[in-house]
Amino acid sequence: MSSINRAVHRPLRRRLAVAGAITAGALLLAACGGDGDMAGMDHGAESRESSPTASGKAGAGPAPGAFNDADVTFAQGMIPHHQQAVEMSALAEGRASGAEIKALAGEIEKAQDPEITTMRTWLRAWGEPESAEEDMPGMDHGSGDTAGMMSDQDMRELTAAKGADFDKKFARLMIEHHNGAIAMARDERRNGDNAAAKKLAADVIEAQTAEVEQLNAILDQL
Repeated sequence: MSSINRAVHRPLRRRLAVAGAITAGALLLAACGGDGDMAGMDHGAESRESSPTASGKAGAGPAPGAFNDADVTFAQGMIPHHQQAVEMSALAEGRASGAEIKALAGEIEKAQDPEITTMRTWLRAWGEPESAEEDMPGMDHGSGDTAGMMSDQDMRELTAAKGADFDKKFARLMIEHHNGAIAMARDERRNGDNAAAKKLAADVIEAQTAEVEQLNAILDQL
């Protein structure tokens, strides 16, 4: 090939190489953009995956896997339910006369306080509020006739009671309260999707069923 032909072909090869690089880069960007557009498109699935990014921003640990609306409802409902049980149990100090009631109240506080923290962590990790936007059935402390929740009047009477009277009221009210929690936990076991939430529900059923039996035995002795 003459020197003239080589001079002509060199610019042509350079132009082809540049064009090829531009085309390859465009294809790479399109592929990356396509992946980003596809991420998270399955919004219709009943079971949702928790977002590590959201949980990281909230300061929570990694989300405990897939979850559904029943899991969210369980956590949102059980948090105030546990809070009331802890409040009731705290009243035993200085009011209860029976050693068994005092010991059981201490066990309830010890078990349910950490569970409140755990469920709050789940809700943060799932990107869900601690309370439902609308009032949940049974979460009205004023009426307190669903899910075993105590009414304001119940709590006032328990606070005012002392000695054997407190022991009787505490046992009776806590039985109702526990039975409500057991019903909520059974609903979670039937309808929930999250393994950690269903495990906690199973623990609630086991522990509180045993405590109901213990409280009934105490009532029989009072």
